[in-house]
Amino acid sequence: MSHDPFADEVLSGVPPGGGRFPFVYYDADGDCVEFIATNESFYAERIDSLVTVFYGRESGEIVGSLIKGVRRTIREICERAPGFRIEIQDGRIRLSHLFLARLWTSPGDGSQVVVYQKLRQVASHADATVTIDQLALS
Repeated sequence: MSHDPFADEVLSGVPPGGGRFPFVYYDADGDCVEFIATNESFYAERIDSLVTVFYGRESGEIVGSLIKGVRRTIREICERAPGFRIEIQDGRIRLSHLFLARLWTSPGDGSQVVVYQKLRQVASHADATVTIDQLALS
């Protein structure tokens, strides 16, 4: 693989994670987390400056997301809600907790709140986690 393992996987034609779902990938260079819960083909829709939601083409349901600026977002959440650090266990954080914290710390219109709640449910059901050590947080 080259310097970008995710790009190599995408270009190989093999589904992310070797076809295993859910799939969670942290891209350190882009400081983003891509989460895909199912193998359904999807389209993307950006809901705010941080999150792009993936919707299944057939089901219309949320099947994943792309979270940008993850390190900065976690730092900001920890500053606004210091208790959030409790949710970081064994060097891992559940994506559902990130979505919940985002709900707590950012104003959003009603439609954004609903989408974040659904993202939280999908991530929770998939038990999607990312390793904090990869995020280089102190």
